Amino acid sequence: MKILVATGRLAEQTVRNAVGDRADIIVADTQIAAFITPLKLLAAIREQVPVFDYNLIFIPGLVSGNFEKAEQELGCKIRLGPKHAYDLFFVLPFTETMEFSTEVPACELLANVRRAMAIEKIEELENASNSPLELHGMKIGGNSRMKVLAEVVDATGLDPEALELRIRSFEMKGADMIDLGASLHATPDNVKRAIAIARKATDIPVSIDTLDPVLIREALSCNIDMVLSLDSSNIAEIASEIAAREIPAVVIPDQGGGFESLMNNMELAKSAGVKKLIADPVLDPIGHGIAGSIVRYMEFHEKNPEIPVFYGIGNVTELIDVDSTGVNATLCGIGADVGASILFTPEYSNKTQGSISELKRASQMMVLAKERESSPKDLGIDLIEIKEKRRRTDSTLPETFVSAEKNRMWTVDPKGSIRISIIPDRFGMKDGSILAEHDSVSIVGKTAREIMDTILKMELVSRMEHAAYLGQELKKAELALKLGRSYAQDDEF
Repeated sequence: MKILVATGRLAEQTVRNAVGDRADIIVADTQIAAFITPLKLLAAIREQVPVFDYNLIFIPGLVSGNFEKAEQELGCKIRLGPKHAYDLFFVLPFTETMEFSTEVPACELLANVRRAMAIEKIEELENASNSPLELHGMKIGGNSRMKVLAEVVDATGLDPEALELRIRSFEMKGADMIDLGASLHATPDNVKRAIAIARKATDIPVSIDTLDPVLIREALSCNIDMVLSLDSSNIAEIASEIAAREIPAVVIPDQGGGFESLMNNMELAKSAGVKKLIADPVLDPIGHGIAGSIVRYMEFHEKNPEIPVFYGIGNVTELIDVDSTGVNATLCGIGADVGASILFTPEYSNKTQGSISELKRASQMMVLAKERESSPKDLGIDLIEIKEKRRRTDSTLPETFVSAEKNRMWTVDPKGSIRISIIPDRFGMKDGSILAEHDSVSIVGKTAREIMDTILKMELVSRMEHAAYLGQELKKAELALKLGRSYAQDDEF
C-alpha cells in the first residue's frame, strides 16, 4: 500500500522523523497542520506529486472539513491520521490490517482497537485456563486471572440502602467477588440481613469476613459462598460445618504467627474435612516487614502450587500516603510472581478510591504480560492516568515575547456570577457531572466545553475576563471528575 501523509510547515520535520521511509510526505500551504483544507490538500498534491498513485492519504487528526469531493477527484481514500505527528510511527504499521476513519483520529481508533483486542485475548485465556476451584463458575487459582475481592467494611452495620449501593458500585468498578465485613459487635441477625441485601444487589460470589464461629454459622445457614477466615481459634468449632457445605475457606496464621502457624492451621482445617482451602500468608504493610511477607508468599506457593493464595493488597495501600494506582499495579505484578489468586482490597479511605478498578486492570495486564512473556507494557491496556508514556512536542522560547502579568483589578460581570461545582456519580465512578449555577439557571454537563458553550449561547457572561476565568475553573472541575478528585471553586488543583 502506498501512503501519502499531509502536514503543515511547522510539523514537517516531526512528521518526517516519525514516518521515515514508510510513507511519502507533502507539505500544505499552512503553518498549522490542523488548518489543512480540501483545496489546500489538492493544491499541494498538484505542486509536489508528479505522478499520483497512492492508496491512502493521511491528513492530521485534528483537521475538520469534508474531504469526500477530494477523494472522488483523486480516486484515493483520505482518512484522519493521529492528532499528534509523532504517533504516525505507531499508526503506519496498521495500514494493511485495519480501516481508518474520516471522523475518529487514527490514534484514538487504534487505541480502541488495541484495547478491544487485549480484552478479547484476556477472555480467551481465561476460558482456556485451569483452576483448582470455582465459585459460581468463576475460576480461582491455577493459571486463571487473579480475581478482585472487594470488602465492604462494616457491612453488618450499614443501613440497607447504603450497603446495596456500596455493593453495586463495587461490582460496577470491576469486583469479581464481594466480601461482607462483620463488625466486632455484629449479631447473627446483622449477618443474615447483610447477606440478604447482597444477594438482592448482585449475582457475583459473596463472602463473610469474621473469625466469630457464631457469625460464620449464621452465614453458612444463609448459603454464603466463601468464609474469611479460619485460624486455630475457630477451626475446631466451625471447620466441620464449612466442610459439610463444601465451600471455600481462607486460612490465616494465628495473630503474630508466621509461616509455620499458617501451615499448622492449613493442616487443622484439612483434618476437619475442609477440601476447598485458600491460604493467606498475610501481606504486611511497608515498614512492618513487607519484604519478609513476600518471601513467605513465594515459599508457600513453591511448596503448594495447587492451593489458591489470598493476597491482601489493602494492607499496603491503606497504610501509605501514595496514589494507589502505581502501588496497586506494582503489588499486583509481585502477586502474579508469588502465585496470588485473590486480590483483596477494602477501597476504604479517600486516597484508595479506585483501587478495585485499578486492581482489575492490573490483573488483566499481568495475564497479557505472562502470555507474551514480556514486561507489562505496550499491551493495549494500561494504568497510566497522570504521567505520560510519550511526551508531546514542546515549544521553544521565541526571541521576543511579552511577559504575562496577572490583572490586579477585578470587575464584577453585570450579567452576574456563576458558581461551579461537581456532582459525583452515585456509584463512585468517574462519570459525574459539572454544575454551573447562575441566578437565572443551572447548567449540568459532562465537559468544560459543553458547559462553556451553553453559557455563551445563553449570554450569561459579558466580560472577557469573566469568560476566561470560567473556562479555567470549568476545566479544573472536569479534570477533578476524570481523576476521581474533589473540587472547590477557586482552590488550587
